[in-house]
Amino acid sequence: MSQEQQFSHAARQAYIGFGLALVAAAEQKIDATPMEGFNNEQLDALLELNKLGLKSVSIIAIGYRDEAHDWLVNMKKVRPLQEDFIIKFN
Repeated sequence: MSQEQQFSHAARQAYIGFGLALVAAAEQKIDATPMEGFNNEQLDALLELNKLGLKSVSIIAIGYRDEAHDWLVNMKKVRPLQEDFIIKFN
C-alpha cells in the first residue's frame, strides 16, 4: 500500500473516532461542531504535526453555548422530511 493510500485509509478510519467523540459530547450535553474545509497545512504547522508524522483531516469545536447571548439557541430547527433523504430497501 502506498503512503498516499495509507493516509487515505487512516483518514477514513479517523471518522470512526470522530463520530464517537460527537456522540460522547452530546451524551454529556456538551456542544460539538465537526469541521472540514480549514487550512490543513497551517493547522499542521501550528501544531507541529509533521514532527509526529501526522496530518489533520478534520477538527471538532467543543464547548458550551452562551445561552444569554446566542440568538440562535431558541430558533426553531428546520429539518428535512425523512422521506427526502432516507432510502428504504425491502
